[in-house]
Parts: sequence; structure tokens; C-alpha cells
Amino acid sequence: MAKVVVAGKANCPYYAKAELLADYLQANLPNFRVHKITQHPDKWEQWLHDICEMNGWKHRCSPIIWRELLDRGGKGLLLGGLNDFLEYAQHYYGITSRMSSEEMLSIAEENLQEYIEVEKEEEEIKNLIKPLQIWITGASTPICYHLIPLLANGEVFGMTTEISIHLLDTDQFKEALCGIVMEAEDMALPLLRSISEHTEIDEAFIQADVVIVLDDVLLNCEVQSLENYIREVSEICQVYAPLIEKNAKSEVRVISSGKTFVNLKALMIMTYGPSIKPKNVIAVATTWESATKATLARKLNTNVAVKNVIVWGNITGSNYIDLSHAKLYGYDCAIWGPPDFSHPLLNMIYDSEWIHSELQSAQSSLCSQLCCYGGMLPAHAVATVLRYWYHGSPPEEIVSVGIRTEGQFCVPEGIVFSMPVRFQNGNWEVMTELKINEKTQGVLGCLAHELIQVTMRQK
Repeated sequence: MAKVVVAGKANCPYYAKAELLADYLQANLPNFRVHKITQHPDKWEQWLHDICEMNGWKHRCSPIIWRELLDRGGKGLLLGGLNDFLEYAQHYYGITSRMSSEEMLSIAEENLQEYIEVEKEEEEIKNLIKPLQIWITGASTPICYHLIPLLANGEVFGMTTEISIHLLDTDQFKEALCGIVMEAEDMALPLLRSISEHTEIDEAFIQADVVIVLDDVLLNCEVQSLENYIREVSEICQVYAPLIEKNAKSEVRVISSGKTFVNLKALMIMTYGPSIKPKNVIAVATTWESATKATLARKLNTNVAVKNVIVWGNITGSNYIDLSHAKLYGYDCAIWGPPDFSHPLLNMIYDSEWIHSELQSAQSSLCSQLCCYGGMLPAHAVATVLRYWYHGSPPEEIVSVGIRTEGQFCVPEGIVFSMPVRFQNGNWEVMTELKINEKTQGVLGCLAHELIQVTMRQK
């Protein structure tokens, strides 16, 4: 089978003659197929340059015609322009075209008008589908790099929801942002309507549906005090929050993530953006949940599912990993049950000393690793929380999230504190029905006190 590609300017009379001859050959020959590529006159030169450079061809005018090598693959065999195609048709099939110049010009004009109308119709259809506008701050970080394909694969927002991603960072990272944009475009993700880089802060968060705050400060207390780092985070949020209020949609959802001061960033966004709904601002603790579950699975020397690990307190600071509600699913032991049958995790780990020493040590190690290079794990955590927020978390499953407290579990009001929640119908609610013991309650009091002290330091 022969497949010929005919490409040219929409208003080119020679292209008109070539495509009509190709149509005739396709209609009258059983093994001849044609594919036509029509380009706007303003775009033709660049398109021709790109296609020739990609295939190593030399051709300078409209049309350009080549044969696809269906039986062998490869870049295709260049036939040339109109005259070359006429010779090809005459030599192989004994068919030629006797179209007059007047007919060629008339069809070329019709082609251009049809091209403009089709392009306009496609643009109108495209505009009917409103993509979700997602803004990512601190977008030069490794977290953002790993996050983009997760957001655009359809699993987070839905397989029919298109998204537009806007990457925001300072001017010194413009080259890095451009590189991320180019790589994302090359992936040709079907749900990614557009991706762009921004370094002008005034244009930030325009029509945002989701804002993901990834800005971090690299902690080195030998260089400057903790108070200075806290003040730096606060100043960043002082810039972002009013712009989110001004430019984003009224129901914008804000997610705080990153390696440092995740709780503080969420609180400062709410403090400096009072019209942003507190219910729409959360801090991601799923990174610690996932890492703890993996540590526990390694301890048990199995790949079982571990669920309902709770992270309390300051997500990227002093936190408490609570295993009192954790469960094991599919664990190979004497007692078996259906897929939804579970074992209390603490009944399966008999080494309580390991829980109080090595598990906490593993968490400290994770903290150090994230501060050095973390990207894939935090990105997965952000994507997971967003998926739950839009589609609901699994039934009976606990998710740890930093939220502004309202006195739940006797934690003082007005701080961002990680605690157990469930996501349902586009919202979340704290799982206040969970029972906690006196020891845990005492730990929560200490963690809350530390968070209050951090909040006071930024003033």
C-alpha cells in the first residue's frame, strides 16, 4: 500500500492541484491512501523548516510531498513539489492532472476560507471546555518536576478534565522553568491544555482553581537564626495571599507542601488572605504517612497494605506518628479473612522498643533526606491529597492533613495542626469520633505549644 502525504499553504494554487490529484488517485486506486496537511500562510515557513530539519530534507516551497514507508517505517521518502508529484503519478499510475490555472486559484481561495472557518470552529469548541487553572509556586523545585505528569495523567482531577499549569518562581529560575515547560510539552499529555512559566508576581494566580505552594527556605541555623527563616516564609506568604484573594477564583483551593514550614505557610496564607476560606487551605502530611507505612512494611518483611497511620502536629517539624489506629491488610499469618479483613498493626509488631526508638529514628532520617533532595515522594503526596479532595478518600481510611484548628481533640484554636480527616463530596472533615488515650493527648498539647511558639516568632 502507498500512503502519500501532501502538505502546503492553504492559499497555494499548486497545493490545490496536488491535493486534488491525490484525491483522484485515492478514489480510483485500491491501494493508494493520501493524508493532507494544510497550514495557514503565516505558519507555513516555520512548519516547513521544522519538518525538513526533523527529516533531513531540503525543500523550500509549497507544496511538499512525501511517501510514508508503511512497510519499513522511518522518516519517509521525499518526492518533492508539485512537478515531482505529477511525474510520480504519471510514471507509476499513468495518471496526470489537466487543471487550469483559473481552477487552481479558485480552489486555493476556497481552501483558505475553509481552513479559517475550521480553525475558528475548533477554537470555539476548545473554549467551551474550561480547563482547571493550576498555579504552582516555587516551581523550580524537584517536587514540581515530578508533580506535573501526576497532575496531567487524569487520575487526580478525572479522565475528562483538562488542566492548564502555571509555573511561578523568581527571575533567576526562568531558564529552569522554560526547561520544565518544554519537557512537559514534549510529553504531549492529552489532558494538559497548556503549561507556562511566570516570573512577574503581579500576574500570579489569575483565575486559579488550585494553588500549590512549594516555596522553601534552606535551613542552616549557623548562617542565620530560626526567627529569620520564619520571617522569610512569612514575607513570601504576605505577597502571595493578597494576590490569591485578588486574582484567583473565590473557591480556590490552596495546598501547602514542601520541605520546610508547611504548617506555617498554610497559616500565613489564611492570615494575610482573610477572604480565602480556611476550609480551602490545607497542609500536606501524606509524605510522612507514606514513609512510615513503608518503614513498617519493611519491619514486617512484607508488602502488605498499611493504613490509618496518623501524623499529628507540625508536619515538617515536631510531629507525632500515631499507630494506635493503624491496620494491616492482607498480612500472611494464622488468621485469614476476606480482602477487607484487617489486623491491628500494634498486635503484629511485638517489639515496642523498635516503635519508640528506631521508627522515630527512621522519621528523622527521612526529614534529612527530604531537605537534601526530596521530590518524587512529596509530589506523590500532593497528587494523592488533591485526588482525595476532588473525588473523596477511601471509605474508613484516615488521611492526615494540616488544617486550622477549631478546638478538635482539645488542640487550641487558630493554629494549623496535622490531624486525621476524611474527604467527601469535595470537602473534608476532622474525624473527631476517633478515641485517643491520655498519653497521646499529652503529646498533642506539647506539639500545639511548640506550634504556637513558631507562630509567635514570625511577628
